[in-house]
Amino acid sequence: MFKNLLRSKLMKWAAAFGMAGSMFIGTPIMSGDEVSPLLPLSSMVAVSSRKPIPEITKELVDAYAKGELREGTEFPLANRMSDTVRTIGFRTSVVAKWLDPLTEDESPNAPRFGANCDFIAYMGEGWDSDWAGGAVNGSPFTQGSSKEGWVWVNHEYISNAYPTPQSAPQGQAMTMAKWLQKYEILSNDVTADVWEQADVDTYIAWNKKQIGGSWFRVVQNPLSLEWSLDRQADNKRYDSTSDTLLRVQGFNLAEGATDDAGNPLPTGVVAGIAGDCSGGLTPWGTIITAEENVQGYYGDLETAWSSSNRFKSGEGFDPGAMITLNAAPQTTDFQVYGRISDPNQRHNRDNYGFLTEIDPGQEPGTYYNSAASGGNGLGHRKIGPMGRVRWENATVATNGDWKLTPNKPVVIYGANDRRGGRIYKFVSSANYTPGMTRAQVRALLDSGDLYVAHFAGLDISTGITLHDPANPDSGGITPTETAPGNGQWIKMSLDNNEDIAPNAAALGEPNKTVGQALADVNWNSIGGYPDQNTVLATLFTAANKLGIAELNRPEDVDYNPNDPSGVPRIYVAFTNHTRPSANNQAGVLDDSTPSRGERDGAIFSIQEANPADPSGSKTFSFFEVWNGYTPDSVEEEAVFAAGDPDNLAIGANGEVFFGTDGNAGSTGDTRSDAIYYLDLDPNHKEGQPGIVNPSYGKAFRIVASPGDSEATGPWFTPDQKTLFFNVQHPGEDFVSSPSTWPQERVKTPIVIQRPTPVLKEKN
Repeated sequence: MFKNLLRSKLMKWAAAFGMAGSMFIGTPIMSGDEVSPLLPLSSMVAVSSRKPIPEITKELVDAYAKGELREGTEFPLANRMSDTVRTIGFRTSVVAKWLDPLTEDESPNAPRFGANCDFIAYMGEGWDSDWAGGAVNGSPFTQGSSKEGWVWVNHEYISNAYPTPQSAPQGQAMTMAKWLQKYEILSNDVTADVWEQADVDTYIAWNKKQIGGSWFRVVQNPLSLEWSLDRQADNKRYDSTSDTLLRVQGFNLAEGATDDAGNPLPTGVVAGIAGDCSGGLTPWGTIITAEENVQGYYGDLETAWSSSNRFKSGEGFDPGAMITLNAAPQTTDFQVYGRISDPNQRHNRDNYGFLTEIDPGQEPGTYYNSAASGGNGLGHRKIGPMGRVRWENATVATNGDWKLTPNKPVVIYGANDRRGGRIYKFVSSANYTPGMTRAQVRALLDSGDLYVAHFAGLDISTGITLHDPANPDSGGITPTETAPGNGQWIKMSLDNNEDIAPNAAALGEPNKTVGQALADVNWNSIGGYPDQNTVLATLFTAANKLGIAELNRPEDVDYNPNDPSGVPRIYVAFTNHTRPSANNQAGVLDDSTPSRGERDGAIFSIQEANPADPSGSKTFSFFEVWNGYTPDSVEEEAVFAAGDPDNLAIGANGEVFFGTDGNAGSTGDTRSDAIYYLDLDPNHKEGQPGIVNPSYGKAFRIVASPGDSEATGPWFTPDQKTLFFNVQHPGEDFVSSPSTWPQERVKTPIVIQRPTPVLKEKN
């Protein structure tokens, strides 16, 4: 009865999505042998072509701009919702879905593809074959096979409500509970609203296994172009349990950590990774995975801020005294892992919230031993000198060959994805020199200086325009390439006695240095910093204390060494910000600031003062390259409507692609999230010869994700003929956006790919 009813509902949903009589794109249907065949599951998807995808896309964009697309060609993709992956004519295949075994071992404890996949990095077989004598040389971005290789995928979280003693799980959390029930790991009625604490504990312990990251081998069928998971390879899972161990290098923990059984771990070593959102691939072949919303696991270390950025007293940050931190795990219902009853499985808050460097292929329990201290340079670590925030991702500055610049420090940029979060730049203390081994290069990250980007003059009412003092209520002026904004890299250190605090003049001491302001127990009505470790532990608070400009949830930040402008640039996706800022326009703490109205997001470009040497640049310029908007009555522009940019991907020749997060919910489930190509070709500007439809600065939808899923982790193979991306949390809002992706459809339409669009014949 339930099954028949569900089939009936699915038919109605299909009709509502406009899918009746149409066909689903691409790949063979995945089996639903592990869970119900109708439940939506996050999955990794390969989008493939016989020609490089950026090349095909640029040809189509050029034809659009010149009015030369063949009549009836759908480009860009229609701005609508469906429960499938739609493309502009590429072959698609599902590589892996949540709970799939990664190896031939199908026992529940064996490695399995985790939940809510996010960041992807691909490394082709043989990418480091030219590393003579172990010296770092060829880059994984451009070398190695594009037909077989290794993939890292982040697993961020499990969606929906988790079980408590008084409530049953919902959505994805229920999927997990039923899977545990199938393997007799849980024996209770998982649908009941009463759970024993022991069952809640079991669920939490297994939840920890679903997040973190997967490392596995993939191969492509040369005939069909479909990609598949190689289950015979030595694939591995890294998770939030103490099966995964990491050293927190260059940062002092509040106290020694333990494993999940309560056994002391070596000094500086912690258990597991958590909240892994986006990340980055290093030129030396390691993965940087970003721990983002870790406050939901064991608690927030910076408890002085409300969700609306209002300062809260009594949390150890009050003025008149030095800041004191409480790193002990919180145990409220909001802390998913902190409320487990076994105290051994609760870990301190300061163990998480780092950019984490994974040494892929090494056993999960192998923690980093620096070559600078006599170690072998192998293993996993959390990068302490870059501090703690809700990290979204990281990107390494490279030359045009995607390699490190010789005889210069290593430079890493990272973004803090929270309302009011900032962008940071790490500069290693020592230089990279040719001939260094991988272990020696990794040791460069052991120490260095951390800088925060101050976007001077940003209007606090928008966060993306420049404040106009002559018209303070105007909403500001959009920074452009010809009239950009100017910013400063400010060293986040107590010993910074060179840079003046941005809010110095407003607080009546115009010569107050950053170091003096951080140490001052009353500066900006926030307590003083007793040491540099506390600065690194609470970077969000430290930036607020200094009056650093607050940004609109900076998510991905990507370095583009081959930018179309001809000089390297950094691209930043600002997702949105609709809540107040902590500080006023002058950078002074103020609980009366207005809410920002920026709900659609924007993409900015940053150019260092010396693009050839980002390590030595202390200033930068910035401007908007794209701004999101919702569909309006102008039909020809509605097709370009998009918002909430999230993950970025840079093509080998500097092309800029991005994925979105939140389009379904922001438009009443009328459009899906997608992967876009951002046209930055100046030849497509209005007034250029032959241009009929100016397209410069427009985003072209080339791949659309299923209903209520985020399109995450776009990543190209070296030959650019495959674009991997993740379908994260399909059907997360399982009431208004139902989904069965990527599993069996019951009597639902089958959709076939149409051919790649062709250009209109010229006369």
